[in-house]
Amino acid sequence: MKFRLINKRVLFGLLGAGLLAGSLSAYSHSGEGHWGHGERGSPEFRAKMVERVANRLDLNAEQKQRLNALAEQMHQQRLALMGGNTQPRGQLLGLMAGTQFDRSKAQALVTEKTTQIQQQSPALIAAMGDFYDSLNPAQQQKVREFMQKRGHHGPF
Repeated sequence: MKFRLINKRVLFGLLGAGLLAGSLSAYSHSGEGHWGHGERGSPEFRAKMVERVANRLDLNAEQKQRLNALAEQMHQQRLALMGGNTQPRGQLLGLMAGTQFDRSKAQALVTEKTTQIQQQSPALIAAMGDFYDSLNPAQQQKVREFMQKRGHHGPF
């Protein structure tokens, strides 16, 4: 029972993270890299992306505040998952540095990241729920439409 609850929390946490990340990243493909890397991970960049989403959805002050809280929770989740590691590819290559793949280090890494997701997901889910629930039906429809078009890089 507890395992199912944790899996649901992880799933909803990832879905919530994906929703905002998708929303924000759709506006960040202007040739400067991906959201969260370099200056794109800066508070100024997040504020700019939140402003764009807020404008597209025509958010009121309370909704914008909830979107900011969600963006901050996602940023905190990303920081926790990165754990100071700015080169995840190097970490993966380290698992393959020898003649055999280091399964125990790989499992420890997965366990560490899973634990971090489990610890952070309640706050992320709450922020996502608070934001989405604050939207009116027309705004919610725009979000759903965006998510359906997400792979096609279409704007809201």
